[in-house]
Amino acid sequence: LPIYGALVILANKDLSIDKQGNFGNIFTGDEASAARYIECRLTPLAREVLFNSDITEYEDTYDGRNSEPVAFPAKIPVLLAQGTEGIAPGMTTRILPHNLIELLEAQVAHLKGKPFHLFPDFPTGGFVDVSEYNDGNGKVLVRAKLDTRDPKRILVRELPYGSTSESLIASIEAAARKNKLKIASISDYTAETCEVEIRLARGVKSRDTEDALYAFTDCESPISISSMVIKDDRPHILSVSDILKHNTDRLTQILQTELKLEERRLRDRLHARTLEQIFIENRVYRQIEEVTDSQKI
Repeated sequence: LPIYGALVILANKDLSIDKQGNFGNIFTGDEASAARYIECRLTPLAREVLFNSDITEYEDTYDGRNSEPVAFPAKIPVLLAQGTEGIAPGMTTRILPHNLIELLEAQVAHLKGKPFHLFPDFPTGGFVDVSEYNDGNGKVLVRAKLDTRDPKRILVRELPYGSTSESLIASIEAAARKNKLKIASISDYTAETCEVEIRLARGVKSRDTEDALYAFTDCESPISISSMVIKDDRPHILSVSDILKHNTDRLTQILQTELKLEERRLRDRLHARTLEQIFIENRVYRQIEEVTDSQKI
């Protein structure tokens, strides 16, 4: 079950896992099908940049019967691209996802010695206030994208990070029961994209309800973040910029290692071709043909 759950979360990041079957819905919060009904494989991108068996360090598994990688030699900043969160005794981490293209552009800027700035980007869309982001160790304010063009209804087009259409509707209904806002009905038409329709009560305008949705429901919520990572076998609180710089420096080491391995393979091929050339040019095969005793070869 832990492997199944982790696989579903990774697959829904749409970065390294090519999925087939029902892996749930990040917009509605629907759960994935049972493990026996889903299939997955690495994406072409993952095969290219996440794994190389020749330079991967392995260690024995807990029972000693197999080996497992200590860490993948990833060529892209996977941690920042996918984001993560977790808790441990006295420690917590929450790293928000970032746009992969922006991360790669920041890596290029770092290699050129130029400054760069990184801010989170969410798969569910919405708006984000990053004035207190503090390079990954502050907080952000996320908001849903509301369509208020119709005076009698409001459409939620994009969800704030961390919410689903189900949780958002529950928060709106709770606010309505407390008379924080007045609505007639809520309908959820979310499928591949988010679409939640909020029909307002008689005499209530959408412009008047917009502020109440942000104030009293999950249409707006703060997210505290802390970029704690394991570095050199110890927990460290780093900035997002420091993590990216570390990934970039690690990338140069990986590329150098791969080039050295390729150089070794090419030298081995050159050595074999040279021996073949000497064998033919010096007609060594004639000497072998004339030998009648295998012990004299």
